[in-house]
Amino acid sequence: MKLPAWIVALFSGLSALLLPACDAVNLPQIQPGVTTQAEVRQRLGEPGAVHANDDGTATWEYSRQPAGVDCWMIRFDDRQVVAAVDQALSAENLARIASGMPEAEVLRQLGRPATRIAFGPDDVLEWHVRSDFPGEEAYFAVHVRRDDGRVVKTASRVQPKG
Repeated sequence: MKLPAWIVALFSGLSALLLPACDAVNLPQIQPGVTTQAEVRQRLGEPGAVHANDDGTATWEYSRQPAGVDCWMIRFDDRQVVAAVDQALSAENLARIASGMPEAEVLRQLGRPATRIAFGPDDVLEWHVRSDFPGEEAYFAVHVRRDDGRVVKTASRVQPKG
């Protein structure tokens, strides 16, 4: 049975609103050195992406884009136990994005963007990020040259909430 489009849209919107609430309950339960991959999957579901690390381990990506402002990278050790839980969209990580960097490296560092828009010879990838002020929304953009897949520039913007 196919559900009407308005029902699908309603439940999609509700799940986007509830994800941050689930993170507030589930993330504190994920403890480095204790929590296993199976337990992470049980608490957070399937990761949006699985990144292979150079040492043979994996990092699972849990992006809350476009509605949320978080992207959690959960790194596992060789025993498939959590080694670290990191917020990919931290100010420190955003500052590491530099001109000339390959797009694949940007996505590995920041996770899935909220939007991707063609703009002249570039693709503009944008993440919804945490704002310093409660009345505004903040965004971080990365311009990637379409012909070579490398970062041209980055930009930040804010707008009133609503």
